[in-house]
Amino acid sequence: MTAVERIHQLREQLHRYNYAYYIEDKHLISDFEFDQLLKELQALEAQYPELYDPNSPSMRVGGSIIKNFQTVTHAERMYSLDNTYSPEELGDWLKRIEKINGAPITSFTCELKFDGASINMTYVNGELQKAVTRGDGSQGDDVTANVKTIQNVPLKLSGDFPPEFDIRGEIILPLAGFEALNKKRLAAGEEPYRNPRNTASGSLKLQDSSETARRPLECFFYALSGDLNYTTHWESLSKARSWGFTVPKSMEQLSTLEELLDYINRWGEQRASLPFEIDGVVIKVNSIEEQETLGFTAKSPRWAISYKYKAEQVSTRLNSVSYQVGRTGAITPVANLEPVQLSGTIVKRASLHNADQIEKLNLRLGDYVYVEKGGEIIPKIMGFDPARRGDLANVIHYITNCPDCDAPLQRIEGEAQHYCTNDAFCPTQLIGKIQHFVGRKAMDIDGIGAETIALLFHQGLVRNIADLYRLQKEQLLPLERMAEKSVDNLLAGIAASKAQPFHKVLFGLGIRHVGETVAKRLAQYFGSMDQLIQVNAEALLAVDDIGEKIVESLQVYFMLPENVQMIEDMTAFGLSFEAEKTIQSSTVFEGQIIVVSGVFAQKSRNELKQMIEDNGGKVGSSISSKTTFVLAGESMGPSKKDKANQLGIPMISETAFYEML
Repeated sequence: MTAVERIHQLREQLHRYNYAYYIEDKHLISDFEFDQLLKELQALEAQYPELYDPNSPSMRVGGSIIKNFQTVTHAERMYSLDNTYSPEELGDWLKRIEKINGAPITSFTCELKFDGASINMTYVNGELQKAVTRGDGSQGDDVTANVKTIQNVPLKLSGDFPPEFDIRGEIILPLAGFEALNKKRLAAGEEPYRNPRNTASGSLKLQDSSETARRPLECFFYALSGDLNYTTHWESLSKARSWGFTVPKSMEQLSTLEELLDYINRWGEQRASLPFEIDGVVIKVNSIEEQETLGFTAKSPRWAISYKYKAEQVSTRLNSVSYQVGRTGAITPVANLEPVQLSGTIVKRASLHNADQIEKLNLRLGDYVYVEKGGEIIPKIMGFDPARRGDLANVIHYITNCPDCDAPLQRIEGEAQHYCTNDAFCPTQLIGKIQHFVGRKAMDIDGIGAETIALLFHQGLVRNIADLYRLQKEQLLPLERMAEKSVDNLLAGIAASKAQPFHKVLFGLGIRHVGETVAKRLAQYFGSMDQLIQVNAEALLAVDDIGEKIVESLQVYFMLPENVQMIEDMTAFGLSFEAEKTIQSSTVFEGQIIVVSGVFAQKSRNELKQMIEDNGGKVGSSISSKTTFVLAGESMGPSKKDKANQLGIPMISETAFYEML
């Protein structure tokens, strides 16, 4: 047998042993024998570097050094889940989605909600191509080299897998592995890690992948995405398991609210004895067609919800209350606590949210309060210990003036929070607005962080967003920590931000209630800032997802002369206040709704969708009676074909599509 043949043989053997161990729960070979084969493979690969394979089993040991993780945009957004905490809330969710669906929903999947780091992986021709963290949901970091070291992540698949697809999972650190890591750290005189979740997340961002390989991480997979041809979520994950993915056997297919609650209660009782941390159960509508009908809100899928278990609760002393000013002027009271350990972290502070919450809790300084983590993440005060109360004279009263600028506070009707009325001159608000503007989700200006913004403000160099574009090198060089290279990077980042599109600039202004999604919607609908400033409330309300609060906020913002002047200054500096005009190639698809499905030879699905829109058409998400035709590629699913045939919807090939243009 030649060395080349032996390398291929070893790779196939090790992939097979890994599949047997993690998917079939079979030990075909001892750990020692596995390690010996792996060492032999590594030695041969070092001898024949021209036979490099990015998905060889030798990648499990790591060795890649990554100084900067590349940011990657997700093909499909990774949404977060809405939470529910009681049987009543779960029942309300079922009623809501059945009303939207227009028919009873009779099939659900129930899965454990693992407490780790979410990941999206792309497979092409059965091989792992890319692994990207959740990030902000729209884009994350490419951590492929580190993910390849996780033993139960398949590098090569087997079976009837599609030519290209994405799969999502949760990377966790089992409790035994977490304890073993901390024993080593304590023995070395190092601080122990706080909790398995943060340790798992941090492991993915280690610069040396061989360090990640030393951590006993695992990945549980929970969703396929892409243009796949499965009728149910259950079917898709069953298929994924057969290809080599670890899909937990705890997942069940259920039909009624009673069955869902039974599942929730069963795993709630077993939760403490599990070898890993969970913080709840995820319930999903099983039918893919019903999922498409239900769709998404701006933040979450309507067809899935998380049922959270009651959080751990501890008691500690309430020492004081401080008040924070947000960039919109919202005042948030914060309880300062005697430090206490809670769910693996040291808690020193907890949000008191608003005046109503303070009144409801009836707290006094010196009280011993019960603290838990909302969703096991954010600490919150649930009440006080009646046996250990503070002095009656120390009852907490909500402040009446801004803690920063001493301006009177105002509470807007229908809102829970108080706001500082001095939004044009309150220092904390002004700094916060500029910090928001330069942030990654807005203008993404390199070389300028929160501390630098505060420094520039206190030095009198910036008072609003437009002032960033007035900065000169000679003003910055004398400042603390401002070396010439830092100043050059800062000014280059500001100059580069002028190329950001209108919707980013609009979001960056920090108008209350105008988030990323709303900013995009407004920019697309009105096309320019001039149009947006001039439209009336009725025209704004006609836009999808724009409600009365957003309309009122926009009107208040544009009524202030200083805001209009700032926008005029920014326009003069060259920022974009007009949406890029889409050049319509033709009107050949005007008024038509076209569904794109399958795999195509000449262009990607996204390119084809763009071509449809560029030629006047609208891309449909699912086949319905309103669909004009289906642009059908290879591997189009039988269920979609059947639906198109039932409704009499034509199916057009890629070649015919180009001929139509």
